[in-house]
This record gives sequence, C-alpha cells and structure tokens, in this order.
Amino acid sequence: MSIEKQMMVGEVPVSPFSRLFSMPGFDCFNIVTIGFKNEASPSAFIEGLKNTLLNHPRFSCILETGSGEHKPRWIPTNVNVKDHVVVPNIDPTIENPDQFLEDYTSNMVFSPIDVCKPLWEIHILNIKTSDAESLLVGRFHHSLGDGMSLMSLLLACSRKTSDPGALPTLVAPKKSKVTNVWWSLVSRLWFIIKLMFNTVVEVFKFLLILCSVRDNATPLMEKPIRATLTPNKFIHRVISLDDVKVVKNAMNMTVNDVILGMVQAGLSRYLSQKYDSETNPKLKKSLENICLRGVVFFNLRSNKKIEDLAKMMEKGSNSRWGNSIGYVMIPLWMKSENDIFEYIRRSKTIMDRKKLSLEPLFSYMLFKLTVEVFGYKALRTLAMRIFGRSTVVLSNVAGPTEEISLFDHQISYVAASISGFPQALIVHITSYVNKAIINLGVDLDVIPDPHHLCDHIVEALQIMKSAVEEEISGDLGV
Repeated sequence: MSIEKQMMVGEVPVSPFSRLFSMPGFDCFNIVTIGFKNEASPSAFIEGLKNTLLNHPRFSCILETGSGEHKPRWIPTNVNVKDHVVVPNIDPTIENPDQFLEDYTSNMVFSPIDVCKPLWEIHILNIKTSDAESLLVGRFHHSLGDGMSLMSLLLACSRKTSDPGALPTLVAPKKSKVTNVWWSLVSRLWFIIKLMFNTVVEVFKFLLILCSVRDNATPLMEKPIRATLTPNKFIHRVISLDDVKVVKNAMNMTVNDVILGMVQAGLSRYLSQKYDSETNPKLKKSLENICLRGVVFFNLRSNKKIEDLAKMMEKGSNSRWGNSIGYVMIPLWMKSENDIFEYIRRSKTIMDRKKLSLEPLFSYMLFKLTVEVFGYKALRTLAMRIFGRSTVVLSNVAGPTEEISLFDHQISYVAASISGFPQALIVHITSYVNKAIINLGVDLDVIPDPHHLCDHIVEALQIMKSAVEEEISGDLGV
C-alpha cells in the first residue's frame, strides 16, 4: 500500500519512539524558541503556515493512541491554522523581558493541549529580549518528530536572507577520496572489524547498565522518595560558536567533542562548588567516587538535501519522517581536573567508540522489538528503567551556517529543548550561523539555580579558549 493510500485510511505506521512519547506518564514535547531580528507579523505566520506546515501530512493528523488490538495510527483531519497560533497581549515596556520569556515558556509547556487537534501550537511574542526583537515559541508533541525532523522542517520552510528565493544549504559531510583500491579494501575490512568489536563491547555495557542500580544521588538528581523528576523550567544562553571552533581547531577535535567536554566540565564545576559549600562532613563527597551517566541521542537518518526535505511540504510526499533516533549511555567524567582539556579528550574517546558501533541502532531496535513482542506497558517500563538510570539527557542539533528568514522574518537564533523526560536535567545545544545556543531544562526542586549551572558551562568554555590562546601566545613568544 502506498503512503498516499495509507494517509487516506489513517494506517500510517507509528515508530517505537512515537508510541513511547504518546503514552500516559511519558508525554514528551519538543520546545522550540526562534528569535527574530524584526517585529513579528502574526498574519504573515498564519499565511505562511497554511502554505507549508499544513501541507505536511503529519501536522494535519490526529494521533489515535490505540487500545486493545488496535495499533496507534495517524488520522487525517481538517485543520484551522488559527486554532494553533496564539498571540498574547504583552506589555512592551515589561521590566524584565528575558525572565518573562522563561516564565512564559515554562508555563506554556504544562498548559493543557487539545488532543482532538493535531498536537502542535505556535505562540508569537512581540517582545524585545537581549537576543531578539520578537519571538516564536513552538510546542510540538514528540510523536510528530524528533529534533532533526523539526530542524529539517524549519529549513524547508525558510529561505536564504541573501537570496529570498533560494532554500538554505547544509554542509554535507566530507567524503574521503579513494586513491588506492587495495588500501581501500583493507581500510573497509578494518572498519568492519572495529565496528563489530565496538558493538559487542558497547551493547554489553548497555545491558549491564540496564541491570545495575541508578546513578549516585547528587544535587543533579536528588529528590524526595516517590517524587517524579521532570523539567519544569527552561532557560537558554546564546554564546559564540567561533569560541567553540577556536578550541576545536587547536585540539584537532570536532565541534561535538568540544561541546560535550564543555558540558561535562561545567557540571563538574557545579557539583564541586555544591559539595565544597556543605558544612556537614557526611554530605561532602569526592567527585572521584561519583558514577554518573548521560543519555545521548543519535540521528539514524541518512543525510538529505534541503530540496528533498522541502518536498515534505507537498501533499502526498513519501519522504521519511518521524522519530528515527537511537541513543547511547555514556559515563560522565565529574572529577575535578587541573587540565580542563581532559574533559574534551575523554569525551572524544568515548564518543568515537559509540559512533563506531551499532549501539544507537541496537537501542532503537530494542524499543521496536519490545513493543511488538511484549506490548506498550513493557515499552514504558523499559524506557523508565533506561532513563531512570541516568542523570542527564544530552542532545544537539546542527542548524544552518548562513542567515535565513522564516516567512520574511530574519532569524536571530534557534533554541530547543524537550519536556516530559524523567530527568532533572536536559541539556540541548543548537547552532545557528556563528552562534551556539545552550538550552537547559531543569526540575527546580532538584536544581533551583539553573542560571548558575549555565554560568559554569559557559565559563568552562571561556577557560578552554583562554588556555588555547595562552598556548598560542607562548608558541609565538609573545
């Protein structure tokens, strides 16, 4: 049966992650904040959404979760875009617009959403903040798609600011050129051997974690017994991506290596300060004895051209969409290091092994097999066991490398996060042109000072950058 036919009868398959994110007690939403360089026009957004988003099948369907023998399915419905666009009246002279944005976003996340309509809504805020002249805050149920899907959707709806008729471009991964056939065969064979070895080792570790106890109780996850961990406060900080690249180039690493090292260094500094402030010796702990883990999401899709992604806006498109993600469990290095670059080196070592393994695909297939064999209750139990044995969720999505405009509104930055996960801390990093946006979702009952935690993460990057510049100055004899 073709995709077009499936859409007519509502028999569109629902991925394992989409099923999980739509289950009671695990309601997850993608929270997207887009800052603009000019005042927002609600009418322009309404008209733009009619011509783009509503043409995408998933955003004009209702999710029927299913019961008994009935499997979850997407049911097409008529959509009035005005029912999904909210334009609140805001005092333009408000005293603290940045704090207002944080409170508004956090309150919006937990406001009821009508399940009889497609599970998305967009709020347009004509308020000037430190980083934008106006804002769009979107709430999209995670069953609609993952972060990479939504970033692809944003790019497909946008146009280059320098050329309003052209689609944005993404930097494609560089492919190595084959110079010697025999050497190429040897390299491929060695690649397969390493892939198989790493897969066996990493999957074995993954299964051990499933059977182990939870992470150590720390200020990042402590909460009264039987209380539920979930982010209820969302903040973001815009920093320079060029600063990240300075460290990246000096250490011959990737941007992702530096970002993961920066986050771990910031978490270590935050915990170290918390423990140093304790007056009770019993409450003081050594960071060397703490075992913490993080969940890192992987995109399982092959890279697509923006032109192909734009076809998702056309009715009847058969482009792959939804939640096509796997995840891995990584140990977090919390020890206080005199050499701050050690956090980056350890991050690279761990992530290189994870990337050269099939652990992300294994985790995806594990969810799929669980729901098909044991049902939805077993799926939820497995998910709670996995995420309940980790301290933090880590995710990052690369954005465009050039200025883009959405419905004739030039974008200043794009921030994103997730609500609904059973963790007290979610760290999500997005990039846009020469900016990196750190977004923290925290449970205030556990982490009452999210701005202080964010300060430590940003300061860790500045320390790294300063150390690089000192080494360069020393080498030049300045």
